Amino acid sequence: MQREEKQLEASLDALLSQVADLKNSLGSFIYKLENEYDRLTWPSVLDSFALLSGQLNTLNKVLKHEKTPLFRNQVIIPLVLSPDRDEDLMRQTEGRVPVFSHEVVPDHLRTKPDPEVEEQEKQLTTDAARIGADAAQKQIQSLNKMCSNLLEKISKEERESESGGLRPNKQTFNPADTNALVAAVAFGKGLSNWRPSGSSGPGQPGQPGAATILAGASGLQQVQMAGAPSQQQPMLSGVQMAQAGQPGKMPSGIKTNIKSASMHPYQR
Repeated sequence: MQREEKQLEASLDALLSQVADLKNSLGSFIYKLENEYDRLTWPSVLDSFALLSGQLNTLNKVLKHEKTPLFRNQVIIPLVLSPDRDEDLMRQTEGRVPVFSHEVVPDHLRTKPDPEVEEQEKQLTTDAARIGADAAQKQIQSLNKMCSNLLEKISKEERESESGGLRPNKQTFNPADTNALVAAVAFGKGLSNWRPSGSSGPGQPGQPGAATILAGASGLQQVQMAGAPSQQQPMLSGVQMAQAGQPGKMPSGIKTNIKSASMHPYQR
């Protein structure tokens, strides 16, 4: 009997030591996530996960060791329940359990899950047993395929984002050409004063002025009125012209003036 008690105490001490190490590692990792997230790197996160995984494996080995007694066969019975604050309990539980009353005992000494959770687990176990081996294998393959496609898409997006961040965006326009175009449209910069050959502005030697055209038109009107005073002639562009077959001819000089008036100085 004493041997079994000593073996139980040794197993409990080893188990408490492993749990304390695991608790310290979890506390350190949570502290990093909450206070050092700005300078936390992915390799350090992987190291923390590897440490936690190793400690969990060690804890499982301790529980499965042949010299470790079956803790499920041990029964814990609360001897004293009190609603008052217990300082020793506070110190042993690091302030998590201030009192050991009838309200907290069912939660801390429970060895089985809640009845609702236990019922759900039974239902899931029953549903899993109904599925055949072939159907289960097909579902596993389908799930693995979906996960592989999802991982491939995520990896592709990461590569594209990294390459896009390293390589600057290709410029699709020339700033010099854009500035030159804006200056030409807004201020006429760089535009030449080229005009078609044979055309000239008003007042140049090769083109009669507006006064000459008006004078020719007045002379034409006077000649037509003198030759045929009893007939009305049609008007075209402010100049009265003689119809075909009517008496009186237009002087050649006036004809030249009419042709010159019909030519726009900026016509191409």
